[in-house]
Amino acid sequence: MKHEVTSMYTKKALSESLKRFMQTKPFSKISVSEIIEDCGLNRKTFYYHFADTRDLLKWTFEQEAIEVVKSFDLLIDYEDAILFVMDYLEKNQHMLNCVYDSVGRDELKIFLYNDFFEIGNMIVSSAEKAVGVQLSEDHKRLVVTFYTEGIAGIIIEWMKGEIKLDKADTVKYISSIFRNGLPAIIKNV
Repeated sequence: MKHEVTSMYTKKALSESLKRFMQTKPFSKISVSEIIEDCGLNRKTFYYHFADTRDLLKWTFEQEAIEVVKSFDLLIDYEDAILFVMDYLEKNQHMLNCVYDSVGRDELKIFLYNDFFEIGNMIVSSAEKAVGVQLSEDHKRLVVTFYTEGIAGIIIEWMKGEIKLDKADTVKYISSIFRNGLPAIIKNV
């Protein structure tokens, strides 16, 4: 138990260091050496926990946002989940812009895709249960991919200011897509 606590403490320290550097440097320019020096750790400790800075960044996103979203009842609380993600984006805009500016839109989507896909899969599974219809694996993958691509794209566009709606309206429209579109798609496949 003590090792797990120490390990989590170390990961959080590395994560906080990365976030501090991202306030002043492009993500692609931040080195493992800078992070470990900032934390007072050695290189071996960093690589025990993470493969590289991208792995550390992914862990940071997962801990701060993705795992929280997964804890919502996504069929009932999807508006709260979307609002949480958008609040997280606002609060961490400097960090996300740093990544976006370093790797670009497509890379950012790829970077987050598996987590977004897993959340999309949870939403579709919940909707299947609510509607009482089980999609074939191929149909389900198509629906999950459609929603994952759409929501990820909308959120990135909103974050970058390309979607001019305020947060409340954006959440309302995304929620409407889930509430009205998803059950209809599942019923009619």
